[in-house]
Amino acid sequence: MTTTRSLTAFALLAMPVSALAAPDCAALKTFTMPGHEIVISNAREIQAATPHCRVDGVIDPRKGHDGKPYGIGFAIALPAQWNGRFLFQGGGGLNGSVAPPTGGQYAGTQSALERGFAVASTDSGHQSSGFDASFFADQEASLDFLFLAVGEVTVVAKQIVARHYGRPQDRAYFVGCSTGGREAMMMSQRFPRYFNGIVAVAPAMRTSFSNLGLRHAATALNAIAPRDTAGKPQTRQALSDSDRGLVLKGMLESCDALDGREDGLIFAPHQCRFDPGALECKGEKSASCLTRAQVNAVRTVMAGPRTASGRQVYPGYYFDTGITNTQGLAGVLAAPFIPEGPAADITMDVDAAAAEAMSARAMVGDTAAWTNLSTFRGHGGKLIFAHGVSDPWFSAQDTVQYYERLAKDNADQPLREWSRLFLAPGMGHCGGGQRTLDQFDLLSAVVDWVEKSAAPTRVIATGASAPGESRPLCPYPEFARFDGKGAGTDAASYQCQAQP
Repeated sequence: MTTTRSLTAFALLAMPVSALAAPDCAALKTFTMPGHEIVISNAREIQAATPHCRVDGVIDPRKGHDGKPYGIGFAIALPAQWNGRFLFQGGGGLNGSVAPPTGGQYAGTQSALERGFAVASTDSGHQSSGFDASFFADQEASLDFLFLAVGEVTVVAKQIVARHYGRPQDRAYFVGCSTGGREAMMMSQRFPRYFNGIVAVAPAMRTSFSNLGLRHAATALNAIAPRDTAGKPQTRQALSDSDRGLVLKGMLESCDALDGREDGLIFAPHQCRFDPGALECKGEKSASCLTRAQVNAVRTVMAGPRTASGRQVYPGYYFDTGITNTQGLAGVLAAPFIPEGPAADITMDVDAAAAEAMSARAMVGDTAAWTNLSTFRGHGGKLIFAHGVSDPWFSAQDTVQYYERLAKDNADQPLREWSRLFLAPGMGHCGGGQRTLDQFDLLSAVVDWVEKSAAPTRVIATGASAPGESRPLCPYPEFARFDGKGAGTDAASYQCQAQP
């Protein structure tokens, strides 16, 4: 039997913790909560490297208007050696499945669970695979995905934690990337008292616009791409591997040394002033230059979409080494997303108007506009952003612009006192890249900031694509600059500064 959500998440959070704290895992099978139907399907001890109690359940199972089963699926890992902390692990894509609750994202070499955090995850209210968006036809499933589910699982998970250990958590944290980054922002905006520290990486904060940016990039490349026998543009052939190599070489020659050392990484992308016009052929096209049409296409892609009057509707992209990547997730100059059909043209004014009109769904779930975080920061909340500079799916410039709006709209308290942003050069979406330092520990950074008042002045980054190397990621607008003294591959040889 389906129950109604008669109690708000805020009311539930304020409920007293049950005095009947159960020390054993199996006792959690009987867990209930007023205002919700909670079905615990499993509560078992996991004898692993980190022994823990794994709880799986569904909040408010029901049948949707389309006859499909719905409900907010969740999982919680309760370690035997609990450190008193709770962590919510953000999702990805359109969610649709409950990921193992380990809290491994941006936690360095030791996951949150291994450290002793109680960790929760959710499918955000529907079961699906890949990017199956059919659940949006159901109103409640849509709202759960867009913002309700994470808030409700947070409340339920905290009550389960309190029952299992006999007391509530001391601190609560949220870490997520992409959709999980959007969820992280959502928690700071709509549920400002739920978490003490939040890490939002590459947030999918307004996908109607980021998708427009990708379509715009593909269209610019389609305009100069060769056609197949059916007349369809071969987007990825607009620039050959050799052409993209020229762009990479030009970027490095122009911007690599801004950080004091030429190492194939651009640590000051916001200071980079590379002009692809420097690569234009003086005569015939050759392997050492680009045609004027190619130069203009690169400029158009990197500038981002604009209306006919020149108004920017989505930010452009930084000139960074990963934009020419063809392996893994392709960089923005290698067409990571190709629209259906010829798509040689795009009516930007029409498409921009459609995006700006914003459907009800977008207004409910997007997080790019809300900047009033007075309650979140007022209770001591700390918010860390991070973004791969070469991310083709969501421009790092969009996150930078949101961060700058936070400073303007919360001017009564210096932004650096409660929020910081870190940019990772060469890094694609949530990680990866042909040469990048995409492994770093933001969990420790936010915990130390919340619990020790130690604001992160630098975060040490390493990466599988750069073995034996380390660099500091610096809080924007600072960047890592080589001191000219120590080993260039060692983070200790770099200082954070704001100007080249």
